[in-house]
Amino acid sequence: MQLALYRAERPEVFEDIIGQKHIVRILQNQIRTGTVSQAYLFSGTHGTGKTSTARILAKALNCLEGEPGTPAAERSDGSTLPCGHCTNCNAIREGRFVDVIELDAASNNGVDDLRAIIDMVKYPPSVGRYKVYIIDEVHMLSPAAENAFLKTLEEPPQHAIFILATTDPQKVRSTIRSRCMQLNFKRVSEEDLVSGMERICAKRGIEATRDALITIASRADGSVRDALSILEQCIAAGDTHLDRSLVLEYTGAAGEDFFLALTGAVADRDMGKALVYIDEIIRRGKDAKQILKDWLTHYRNLMIVKYVAKPGRIIGSSTENISRLKAQADRLELQAIEKAIRLISEYINIGRYSDKPRILL
Repeated sequence: MQLALYRAERPEVFEDIIGQKHIVRILQNQIRTGTVSQAYLFSGTHGTGKTSTARILAKALNCLEGEPGTPAAERSDGSTLPCGHCTNCNAIREGRFVDVIELDAASNNGVDDLRAIIDMVKYPPSVGRYKVYIIDEVHMLSPAAENAFLKTLEEPPQHAIFILATTDPQKVRSTIRSRCMQLNFKRVSEEDLVSGMERICAKRGIEATRDALITIASRADGSVRDALSILEQCIAAGDTHLDRSLVLEYTGAAGEDFFLALTGAVADRDMGKALVYIDEIIRRGKDAKQILKDWLTHYRNLMIVKYVAKPGRIIGSSTENISRLKAQADRLELQAIEKAIRLISEYINIGRYSDKPRILL
């Protein structure tokens, strides 16, 4: 069975991580100087690289090519550990390295699950230099499990490193947060997402236009995993040339022409025309929930072109589309744009629990 693209293209060394340069810089410096912390809290939205970074740090701590804090920690090409290809690095990548223990607290959040880790902590590593414990979604631990874990986190043995990951750091007990080095993973910029996807497409022999990748990046909303999932969906049909129209087709989204026409009909108060546009796009297989989300983005773009002198970098669209947006924005009052944004946002929230999103649209 073929691995999903986001798993097949998971970064193996620090240099491969998309975005998060501030975190890479901190961890590389700690590896270089031998000042690695005993406990980390990686926080940030889903798909931003928390677990991948945790595994790369585990590799760096146990890499056979060198040891943190020694001259070998910085290799001849200027990069730092891990090498990504030694026996230990390969074993960690394949999930069979006995000294790297991962726990998903979303489904293993009881005190008994934590006690299994606590009992192992006192024993030295079997193969590597450090035992690394990666606990994902740590905010979902039960209160009893947090209490059991806290004592171990207060006085961990020298050979144990804890890396806690969460999408909701405020739910993590303050006594646990205070004992960790906290690193916040930001949403990855569209520019970094596009650069990463360009590299992946080149490696796989896929010709993708920049407009296509910008469209994917904007829909991913800062998540590398979401971006690669959308990219995989677009190339799954075997197309070797990917443009913006194909991205819109495969993701069930509508193009800029549709939203310009729909918004124009609404501005003209021509409800009959607007309903016909919606009927036509739904008949072509487009998703009503996605249309609502993209329509909200369209109004956001109208607001930007109305007040920003050079909106191209913010919107990430072609010069022609920006000109068309500007022409439409000039017809609309700010109050009408703000009202549309509030109303569509409200119905997107309602649509999460509705099985009739077309009616809401």
